Amino acid sequence: MCLAVPGRIVDTRDERGAKMGTIDFDGVRKDICLAYLPDIEVGDYAIVHAGFAISRIDEESALETLRMFHELGILDEELGVTGGAE
Repeated sequence: MCLAVPGRIVDTRDERGAKMGTIDFDGVRKDICLAYLPDIEVGDYAIVHAGFAISRIDEESALETLRMFHELGILDEELGVTGGAE
């Protein structure tokens, strides 16, 4: 399965001309590419798929989606986490 997962931007940086950032998926942090959302800022929420932030999302929708993923037991699987948060 390959779902798009919402998360909160915790930092942004430029890496060799590409806007990159760290996103927090309810405790699991991953580095992602922000090139498709050049105006996104720390604290914003985004939908991430295959390592790319593809759409901005409001906090309420992001948190509700994360809650549902937890209830379904698929969040760790989607984030590639084994044995708990990284």
